[in-house]
Amino acid sequence: MFRFARDQEVVNVAGVKIGGQPGEYPTALCGTIFYQGHGIVEDEEKGTFDEEAAAGLIDRQTALSEETGNPAVLHIYARTPEAFGRYLDFVDPLWSGPLILDSADAGTRIAMAEAVSEVGLADRSIYNSIGLATKDREEEALAHFEVDSAILLGYNPADSTVEGTIKALEEGDAGRSGGLIDLARLLGMNNLLIDPGVVPLGDGAGRSLRATVLAKARFGLPTGSGIHNAVSSWRWLREKGRGARHVCDAASAGLEILAGGDYILYGPIERASEVFPVAAMADILVCEAVGDLDVWPAAGHPIERLI
Repeated sequence: MFRFARDQEVVNVAGVKIGGQPGEYPTALCGTIFYQGHGIVEDEEKGTFDEEAAAGLIDRQTALSEETGNPAVLHIYARTPEAFGRYLDFVDPLWSGPLILDSADAGTRIAMAEAVSEVGLADRSIYNSIGLATKDREEEALAHFEVDSAILLGYNPADSTVEGTIKALEEGDAGRSGGLIDLARLLGMNNLLIDPGVVPLGDGAGRSLRATVLAKARFGLPTGSGIHNAVSSWRWLREKGRGARHVCDAASAGLEILAGGDYILYGPIERASEVFPVAAMADILVCEAVGDLDVWPAAGHPIERLI
């Protein structure tokens, strides 16, 4: 195990601290709800869904977080602004922690940032994401609304190497002058989380793990990824049983933690029961491994709760 020579920034969103040296703060685990194809969603356009099932999933993630010490983040995906409005109205009374705002549609993402700003939830919200593909309209909206936390997607389509990711964050690329870190600061973002981006297994997915290490070493910012996407794209695994797929999905979270990751977008919130124990175990192992490197676990770390 290792300790970074550069000081590591720790961001605080809704009381959840993310970042620091490996072994210092427990890994934040972000489960996605209302995602495309989620069985509990009845109408993705209007945002109607099974409220009892949704509450159960949120409650289970919360309970696992309290038991293990790994902070939980609720990753909300919405297809339309209307859907997000319904989701937010439902989630607000049930969940007081950080929210990730996500959509495949830029207009919907903008509407999400506007909505949380209007109802006073901007300080709990993390915008997903600012990347090389972010357009002027989206930048203008982010500069105007109150959301000040964002994930920086370092995926560089012109150069998918680790060096390409660092270039995107530091200098820009693909026709964009200026790196994503400087852009995010210019837009008023105070809490920055780096995501190197994950490509399919066999197409260089492992580079995201190395990029996690290098990004933290270079910038000192909290870094993580949706490493489970590499697993879900593995054709060989699709032919195996559900149990094998779930095991590999959860195991990928442990690999990200061993690479120094501070947070994990672990995918469907249904996987919380497998991911939280794996993450807690990995956090304990890392904490023990850095015990002679003058790195000490924060209060409430899994090593205090589960050992």
